[in-house]
Amino acid sequence: MINYDGKIFIPLSNSENGEVDLKMQFKYKQTGNLLTSDYVGENIRLGHLIALVDEKGCLDMRYHQVNDRGEITTGICKSTPEILPNGKIRLHEKWQWTSGDLSEGNSILEELTAGK
Repeated sequence: MINYDGKIFIPLSNSENGEVDLKMQFKYKQTGNLLTSDYVGENIRLGHLIALVDEKGCLDMRYHQVNDRGEITTGICKSTPEILPNGKIRLHEKWQWTSGDLSEGNSILEELTAGK
């Protein structure tokens, strides 16, 4: 199992229907197979995610957040890790809103600094 505790991830890309902006940072906290993160951004006043980490390092995630329009939005996400040659972790994410239009999207996040 990959240990994500203390690792910081930044978005490299996101679908147009997503609210995550490319300046955001996600600092993960992990205990056992339970992972959490609080986050803020240009379009998000406050967000929180919770995930279970499986033996391959994949994340089964749920998130909720308050956007800049004052709406509470929720979703699910499956993240698959890729270990890059430089040791950094890249997460390939497939997500879907569970509120609003229920649309789907894709994101890529990458570890800010390998080994931290």
